Amino acid sequence: MSAVRRGARAALLAGCLALLAGCAPAVEPGPLEVTGDLATHDPALVAGGEGEPWFVYSTGNGQVADGSIQVRRSDDGGEEWTYAGEVWGEKPDWLAEAVPGVDNLWAPELYEHDGTWYLYYSASTFGSNTSVIALATNTTLDPDDPGYEWVDQGPVITSEGDDFNAIDPGIVEDADGTPWLSLGSFWSGLRMVELEWPSGLRADDAEPLRLADRGFPPNAIEAPYILARDGYFYLFFSRDACCRGVDSTYNIAVGRSPEVGGPYVDASGVPLLEDGGTPVLVTDGTRIGPGGQSVSDGVLAFHYYDADLAGGFQLGLTRLDWEDGWPVASW
Repeated sequence: MSAVRRGARAALLAGCLALLAGCAPAVEPGPLEVTGDLATHDPALVAGGEGEPWFVYSTGNGQVADGSIQVRRSDDGGEEWTYAGEVWGEKPDWLAEAVPGVDNLWAPELYEHDGTWYLYYSASTFGSNTSVIALATNTTLDPDDPGYEWVDQGPVITSEGDDFNAIDPGIVEDADGTPWLSLGSFWSGLRMVELEWPSGLRADDAEPLRLADRGFPPNAIEAPYILARDGYFYLFFSRDACCRGVDSTYNIAVGRSPEVGGPYVDASGVPLLEDGGTPVLVTDGTRIGPGGQSVSDGVLAFHYYDADLAGGFQLGLTRLDWEDGWPVASW
């Protein structure tokens, strides 16, 4: 998922043009006021360019389209959201054998490379690490496009009896353009494997790298998402208890490293392998348990549980600010 990076010089130039030529000023950090169909969990956001639609792909509902990944779109820069369908009407047949009892598909990730969109998603059951991260590809994210068709590419990585859990995919490219898949939930924490283009599959069967670990049961850390920015790789992750409505304690934290494989540390220098993590978003009033995050064009997407809606999960969007080399979010 490519992000548009603007340096300080570009921002200054944009500001000057805004004053001299009537151009729109740079967008200020802070929350977006979102409306419409917001019932998304684990949102993968792709913020479109000027005049282009925005898309959120998210965890499926087992009662709709066989639990397939859901799609929502916005045509006004991320403010009003409408439901746009599902990736498939039925899950790929092989998933039932790979993950017995699988219901809905979880926590998608979207990444574009050389004109192809790569959709990574999780298949698992609660409390089990018999899991798989799988891949589908397409030339467009837009269900209204005549060429829209998600093609099943099969499994990327599986876990069963391993010390990790193959869910919650996140994709990043290093400085050489090599793709890496971060993953993990509970068990031994957050892990990483190397991929290759153009297949989008694993480059080898090397032991997954270790990125973050809380070091004590139940090791409640998951949903890694890595953002490359200004010479660092920023590892966003969710920790504590998800999926409990108003009783959720989920929150978003971050660490960074100059190398994609780590070691990652927080703003105080505490390694993420030793329960480090600088807070990004936490519960705030009736907005409870933010997590399941992704970032696109400077916008942090996440879900939370709304106490005003009986604990229903909702989409949240906020534009990140950066202070002293660290992301700051408000909502």
